[in-house]
Amino acid sequence: MKNKNGRLVALIASVAVAAVAIGGGLAYSKGPSDGAGAAVPLAAPTTPAPTPGPTSAPTPSTPPVPGSKTPTPSGTPVKPAGPVKITLDLAKLSKGRDPQVPYLVGRVVRGGAGGERTIPGKAAIHAVARARDQVFAIVEKGLGTELVKLGPGDGQAVRVPDVTALVSSADGAAAAYSTTRIGEQGEELQGATVYAEDVDGTQKLALPKAWGVRVLSVVNGNVFYEANDTQGGASELHSWTPGEPKAQQIKASSPTGVSPDGRLVASMGLISDGGSCTDVAEIATGKRLWKTCESSISGFTPDGRTAFGGDAYADGYCSGTTSALDATTGVKLREWTSCFFQTVPEDDQHLLLVVDAENGGGADGNGQRAIIRCDITTGTCELATPLSRSGVRIGE
Repeated sequence: MKNKNGRLVALIASVAVAAVAIGGGLAYSKGPSDGAGAAVPLAAPTTPAPTPGPTSAPTPSTPPVPGSKTPTPSGTPVKPAGPVKITLDLAKLSKGRDPQVPYLVGRVVRGGAGGERTIPGKAAIHAVARARDQVFAIVEKGLGTELVKLGPGDGQAVRVPDVTALVSSADGAAAAYSTTRIGEQGEELQGATVYAEDVDGTQKLALPKAWGVRVLSVVNGNVFYEANDTQGGASELHSWTPGEPKAQQIKASSPTGVSPDGRLVASMGLISDGGSCTDVAEIATGKRLWKTCESSISGFTPDGRTAFGGDAYADGYCSGTTSALDATTGVKLREWTSCFFQTVPEDDQHLLLVVDAENGGGADGNGQRAIIRCDITTGTCELATPLSRSGVRIGE
């Protein structure tokens, strides 16, 4: 949805979208490269599809502790068949099944475990998520934002002020969110709080001296978030176990994503007017596995084998590309070209993407959008939702 508040746009861009380089309002639009293949609808494979990435990737049962040794995945990456670079044309994509994760159409949250729920009010919605029997939404309020929580039934919504970032665990059992205090002129103020909710209730961690706090991931009950000690400084990765009085700092500056297995972190090591570079490293050892200045990595598939992200240069209406890369080697597996606002993994093999059907022509807010599903192994894509002018978004 179109945001009419310039200061709020800047806040959301810096706090809630800095790591999601293919989120709303990012990256210039590119044309296809020579030799790029055209996207075709997804087809059910007649034989088991190979999994991109290493043939063996150990997944720890709990998040690794910095300084400990982490097993390095072994094996030779399997190169997917077909062209790496693929140009999308939404008009030629057939309709597949609906998204199997929470998503938003207009003001209605669908998908995931649970029935449809409508976010009350008329304020712009910036993020949604489901956890257990609750629906969460970050909505605009004045110069800032607030969290709206809808429990089971038709009870009154619970509201939490100043919430600017929201994530849920892969199994839908827990959610985490963080606040950013806003001044009278819409400027960010010092101090924040990190919240975690699961079946045992709500826990919170007060960070009165922190700046730029943003939750990144919930992994096996632990909350990963970024924060810094000075205004405008480089943020650092932290891991917090809900109920503990303090969080543990992890060596990773300007983190943009944590793998759902708690093994890897992507960090934006270089940001300039000409673009950015992202490092992918092991959380436990700090060992840098690879670096890319062609894409800005914003997340990983649930198995931790595939990283994904948008353009390295993020300054415009949307991201012109979305890429999938081997999380261990950095080898690019796929690069889709269109106009992307958001990318979320549906499972180990599929990415869900919010796409502008006019390939950037909907910048006036009246264009059609859809959620599409793309197969990392085959490169093929399909519509997960019909084209719509009411606005769509994938759950965090």
